[in-house]
Amino acid sequence: MQPIITSLLDTDLYKFTMWQAMLHRHPQTQSTYRFVCRSQTEFPLVDLLAEVRAEIDALCALKFKKDELDYLASLRFMKSDFIDFLRIFQFQRDFIEVEPDGDGDGLHIVAHGPQVHVMGFEIFVLSIVNELYFRRFDQASALAEGRKRLGAKIVRLQELAQEAKHRHPFELFDFGVRRRFSAPWQREVVQAFATQTAQWFKGTSNVLLARDLNLVPIGTMAHEYLQSYQAHGVRLRDFQIAALEDWVQEYRGDLGIALTDTVGMDAFLADFDMYFAKLFDGLRHDSGDPYEWGEKALAHYAKLRINAHSKRLVFSDGLTLDSALALYQHFADRIQCGFGIGTQLANDMGLKQLNIVMKLTHANGQPVAKLSDSPGKTLCDDETYLAYLKQVFHVTH
Repeated sequence: MQPIITSLLDTDLYKFTMWQAMLHRHPQTQSTYRFVCRSQTEFPLVDLLAEVRAEIDALCALKFKKDELDYLASLRFMKSDFIDFLRIFQFQRDFIEVEPDGDGDGLHIVAHGPQVHVMGFEIFVLSIVNELYFRRFDQASALAEGRKRLGAKIVRLQELAQEAKHRHPFELFDFGVRRRFSAPWQREVVQAFATQTAQWFKGTSNVLLARDLNLVPIGTMAHEYLQSYQAHGVRLRDFQIAALEDWVQEYRGDLGIALTDTVGMDAFLADFDMYFAKLFDGLRHDSGDPYEWGEKALAHYAKLRINAHSKRLVFSDGLTLDSALALYQHFADRIQCGFGIGTQLANDMGLKQLNIVMKLTHANGQPVAKLSDSPGKTLCDDETYLAYLKQVFHVTH
């Protein structure tokens, strides 16, 4: 069989946008990323060890092809020196270890090295583990159920035209690379939405599919970008401000959706002053109650006397199509909305899904952390640092 990953474009756009910003501003940063499975599995993940290693070997043999670089260069926010860096880039096998974990049942996958050389591993590792895992189940019945559910979603969206009058339009994005059932299935899903619900389906985070299907690639920043600034020599209290300011300087108006939950929404809004609120197009939700979060965002814009109709809220936390539509009904007459659905688009097959992540845990030799608005999403190897971070940002949960 050919490898799961056959193109280095088969990843999320925000990997490239963060990568470029890091290359330009903090190319010397050393970092550690760690794989974590948060859910019970049907069989021990360690059973996949040999296959995961083989897939990582194949990934490390890939380089960017000319047509792939040409596509990236066509995106107006990608700079020529970053494309030149990618021209010679290749993942280094020495920078990633794949072993049984401590109890022998799971996978210990850690990428460690220069951040601009290891940050790209994350999405590829997750999609590799996910696809290898779901290959162990009956493919025919999973695909039959997946197609049935896909058809129902498309019908549901096609019915939306009657509900969406006099509101900002419903905009749906595919965010499914990391937890997809398989690469071919993600392509089938995205193609179906793009051709049958084009009025609502506005793009995909998967750069390869965006290129191949002539869709808009979607994405700006993830937690790792903001977390890195906890170790970049600025006062810890100011790390979000430093990260947002560097983003503004790097992209000068492009890619204007800011991620709010690295240390919680309240701490984010304390830093998101008039300057940033005017410069950024909107905010992305990724943990905590989405209704409460959206109301806080709207109140913040109102306090700053910014017209919320000129701004956008992007919801991306464990959405289903139904939960996205419910949020749309709640917010769409007050602010522009976008909805990024991942697992429930790319892996809704009637099988129990995996909750797997590969998160930045250290930068420049010190711990970094996310204080999520959903406590189960907090990830940090150092309890002392976590307590300090909570104290600095007055986080009580």
